[in-house]
Amino acid sequence: MPRTRVQSNNIASIGYDEKAEILEVEFRNGSVYQYYGVPKRIYVGLMNASSHGAYLAQYVKDAGYRYKEVN
Repeated sequence: MPRTRVQSNNIASIGYDEKAEILEVEFRNGSVYQYYGVPKRIYVGLMNASSHGAYLAQYVKDAGYRYKEVN
């Protein structure tokens, strides 16, 4: 899945598959996680957030989306 590089202390890049509702996050430590069932509005909010890490924690991780490490 193509990802877009972002300016963040912890996140290197973010991708999204709109049809499958999969959010993919590459962290600066090299790990890549996919979050499932994530609506497009959450992806858009993440990309526009002033702090990508804080937004991810609050609206994705704390929201309980199913996820797995893919690398």
